[in-house]
Amino acid sequence: MRLAVFTGSSPGHDPLFAEAAGRFAAGLASHSVGIVYGGGRVGLMGTVADSALAAGGEVIGVIPDALQSAEVGHTGLSRLHVVGSMHERKQLMADLADGFVALPGGIGTLEEIFEAWTWLQLGIHAKPIAFINVNGFWNPLLAGLDGMVGAGFVTDEFRNALIVEETAEGLLEAIVRWRAPQRKWRRPAEIPGS
Repeated sequence: MRLAVFTGSSPGHDPLFAEAAGRFAAGLASHSVGIVYGGGRVGLMGTVADSALAAGGEVIGVIPDALQSAEVGHTGLSRLHVVGSMHERKQLMADLADGFVALPGGIGTLEEIFEAWTWLQLGIHAKPIAFINVNGFWNPLLAGLDGMVGAGFVTDEFRNALIVEETAEGLLEAIVRWRAPQRKWRRPAEIPGS
């Protein structure tokens, strides 16, 4: 099994983020779960890669050529794929992974995990989507998603499909129990006003 891990290219202000990212990556490695990630050597991305490698895990990086050229690519990975664009990066990561996990991060982390979640909703894949909620980091976002459910823009089924855990062990247990929601498409004639 391999999981795509999305996280920050900076470490954040609280050292707890790096500590948790390292424990999480080492925990995956201890369960023989490989990591597919953005290929960087900086920030939490670098911490995830280094911690998993130190624990004997498989770490596959996928990095666009422009970022590799800027010398942020990790040189000690199990494998590093250099691709032409961010779109190629995300597609290859999705192809290589059996699920998607967001650790604390910024705009790029949100964009990547939300695209994976959107692809689940559209039926492009049937892989689990998870948030590792380090010290409540994702609580404001999760509350916002609950607001979207209340407003009728996200179904309970797809909101409840998200896994929210704090540890690698909790995540792996949740993945074993996870079932993909069934997308129920409506024909245009069934949509009010059409």
